[in-house]
Amino acid sequence: MTRPRPIPLASILPLALAAPLAALALSANPTTAQQRLSLDHYMDMETVSNPQISPDGGRIVYTKGWIDERNDRRESALWMMNADGTRQRHLVDGGGGMWSPDGTRILYTAAGEPGGSQLHVRWMDAEGLSTPITRLENGPSNPRWSPDGNWIAFTSRVSDRADFAGVDLPARPDGAQWEREPKVVERPAYKRDGVGYIDTGWTHVFVVPAGGGTPRQLTDGDWNHSSIEWSPDGTEIYFTSFRHEDADRPEHWQESEIYAVSVASGEIRQLTDRHGPDGSPVASPDGSLIAYTGIDAHDDTYRNQKIYVMNRDGSGPRVISGDYDRQVGPMTWAPDGGGLYFNVSRDGYRQLHFVSLEHGVSMLTSGEHLFAMSSFSDDGVAVGTISNAHEPGDIYRFNLTHPEAVTRLTDVHSDVLGHVQLGEVEEVWYDSTDDFQIQGWIVKPPDFDPSRKYPMMLVIHGGPHAMYNGGFNFAFQEHAANDYVVLYTNPRGSTGYGTGFANAINHDYPGADFPDLMGGVDEMLARGYVDEENVFVYGCSGGGILTSYIVGNTDRFRAASANCPIVNWISAMGTSDAISYFRTFEKPFWEDPAEWIDRSSIFYVGNVTTPTMFLTGEMDIRTPMPQTEEMYQALQYLGVPTVMVRFQGEWHGTSRRPSNFLRTQLYLRKWFEKWGSHKDPMTTEEGGR
Repeated sequence: MTRPRPIPLASILPLALAAPLAALALSANPTTAQQRLSLDHYMDMETVSNPQISPDGGRIVYTKGWIDERNDRRESALWMMNADGTRQRHLVDGGGGMWSPDGTRILYTAAGEPGGSQLHVRWMDAEGLSTPITRLENGPSNPRWSPDGNWIAFTSRVSDRADFAGVDLPARPDGAQWEREPKVVERPAYKRDGVGYIDTGWTHVFVVPAGGGTPRQLTDGDWNHSSIEWSPDGTEIYFTSFRHEDADRPEHWQESEIYAVSVASGEIRQLTDRHGPDGSPVASPDGSLIAYTGIDAHDDTYRNQKIYVMNRDGSGPRVISGDYDRQVGPMTWAPDGGGLYFNVSRDGYRQLHFVSLEHGVSMLTSGEHLFAMSSFSDDGVAVGTISNAHEPGDIYRFNLTHPEAVTRLTDVHSDVLGHVQLGEVEEVWYDSTDDFQIQGWIVKPPDFDPSRKYPMMLVIHGGPHAMYNGGFNFAFQEHAANDYVVLYTNPRGSTGYGTGFANAINHDYPGADFPDLMGGVDEMLARGYVDEENVFVYGCSGGGILTSYIVGNTDRFRAASANCPIVNWISAMGTSDAISYFRTFEKPFWEDPAEWIDRSSIFYVGNVTTPTMFLTGEMDIRTPMPQTEEMYQALQYLGVPTVMVRFQGEWHGTSRRPSNFLRTQLYLRKWFEKWGSHKDPMTTEEGGR
């Protein structure tokens, strides 16, 4: 049996947490791991996230998530514990807890009237009373306490009416039942996956008394506003927008500026002014500086942003991140104002970083884990989450002066995984064309025998500007528990390896990344334990795009599943919510369709011989169902084995509903086992609920 690798920091964990560590040791003990992971385990999994430590460092509030199996949805609640991990208890249903500056209250979101998510405040005294703060038609987002704790700022969509809407009809006969008015669309970006039609309305900045009351709108106009933060003196709120005419036109996709709005008067002043995106403002503790991220406008499909600071009035902007070239997560100023902390997903893992005002960026943690700081107290005691290949993630405490020395505070997974034998996860690097090195991971079946020949799944991530990591992945572990070797990699175009690597697919996606994926298959076959007659491929979104491209350019896979793909870039421009896809091509298709055709899988359909399945959500707007239908019908016409699975209740992807995650796992294996020679097809009754 394979012993799960511990978090690398475990060797320096303090001994103060004997009980939770003992439980963890039990879960990792190979003598007690008797069963394999199953889909039944998925429904019992819990998560912990967003730990927030009180200003005095005494208590921690965090969000615990679970699956409501009866109602087929994910739920969450706020829990609280002492800073040493003791007295863990349920606080209130909801999520996104945030301490007031004086530590007497918690702001959170939960269901409320008239519907959807609303803001609530819970007093942290003996009574523990909660008060609903908002009753909005369109729910609040991005809530922030004012420095004095008297106000809460948030953003919310304000509905309006299209200019062209409304015509005067003849008089309606008494009692007549006429159809509703049509929806009039005027804006370029008029729909969004997961939301639906959004043509009317704009997102604005509001403040509301912390004790409840009527929200006051601070911004106006036909623009969206986001990324709000208070000034330390509470007189202003900083935000990101682009308050210019025709701001939502596609040619302005890169444009954003930083503004300040007076809480008292509503007067707005612009702080940045350049061609390119500036955003995510956060003020220094003394209010004299504002840090933000930005970059000059460019024609690439991907560039990492720099970290800047400017004076409060917008003067003196300067780069403080030097030549650092990775994605920058949300930033938090150090208590002394000497720099900012932020988390970075890089090179397949996540680490805590610090950028100094004078000395650039330094990485504060290391190891094969996903390390994410969430908050810290006034005296520098911090909390966050850490996960690795065999542990889905728990809450840890550490000090900002020594972030490598962590104390584990929760253990929410041993009750489910403590007696489960997980597959070994091995990191792999291999050479590809153009002198690129590609990182990936192999998940092996439990009781792995290198002398056997295993079927293999190549899994391709979406994006394409995204990054697989070495953290726990239930889907891959569950496939491995069914005796598949699972390979997942970060081909060129992936983030986390610098701008040059991510932008290497500029005007050449899919296609440029094809040799990186095939090189991974070659690497696996050379190891001797993969059955070359039973190699399969699948991916969703960007992974679905690449899968549909792969089957048109090679026949080396026994079967494939192109999930939620785009197969025809020309028709996708008229049906997807991502109008910015246009910028990934050198010229519009009406000027020169050659590149659009070359990068569209539908034009390779005559080469396809691989049995190919499609899994797509019925409500998908990002990679709409007609894209799946185009490829499916072409393959049907050609007589290539294919099936289209139309997921109900799903936007982009196929796993928003827990039951649909189970179905996705089962349909994938059922298709591969239908066309493979490794075993008989699995039925739903055999594999899950």
